[in-house]
This record gives sequence, structure tokens and C-alpha cells, in this order.
Amino acid sequence: MFDEIVPILILLVVTTGLAVILSGVSLFLGRRTKLGDKNIPYECGIPPKGSTRDPVPVKFYMVAISFILFDLELIFLVPYAMVARELGLFGFVAVLIFATIILVGYFYEIGKGALRWD
Repeated sequence: MFDEIVPILILLVVTTGLAVILSGVSLFLGRRTKLGDKNIPYECGIPPKGSTRDPVPVKFYMVAISFILFDLELIFLVPYAMVARELGLFGFVAVLIFATIILVGYFYEIGKGALRWD
């Protein structure tokens, strides 16, 4: 059991050490400027319009939830594709039910207009 934990501990120590070292190097070698425009929100080089306290449209959250939904679908479908032959008909039916539920959610989103940006 200890042989299985050692590589994980080594990885944890190396990545933590690298993060601390790179942050320290950046802190000591990085330029420091006292410009007035430094602390404004940066949006692709476009000067900001309005306040940063403006509410975010609900459509943004709907698209984000859609992305998570289809991302999770992919996470579940890739392992199935790896063992599809061993699972046989039972696995195929289970994935078919899963995909049907996902498609019902997708058509519901389309019907509600969640993916339309007017």
C-alpha cells in the first residue's frame, strides 16, 4: 500500500514546490508599475463600459449549465466506449437511456430559448 502512495506524495511535493518557487521568482523579478489603468477590468483590449457591478444576464448561466451538462455526458460516454463490447446489450441499453435523457434536456433547452442570443 505504501508503494502506491509514494508516487502521489512525490507528485504533490514537486508540484507544490514548483508553484512556490515560480510564485517567488515572479514576486522578486516581476515589474511593478504604478499606472492608473492597471487595476481596471481587462476585456480583450477593449476599454470597459459601465461598472463591474452590472448584473450578468441569465443567458450566460444557461449556456454555462449547458456546457457542464454536455461535458459530463462526454465524461460518462468515453469510459463506456472503452468497455462497450464487454458490457454487451445491457450496457448499450443503459447508455441509450442515458443519451435519451440528455437529449430530452437538450430539446427542452432549445424549446425554452436558452441557446438563443437575441
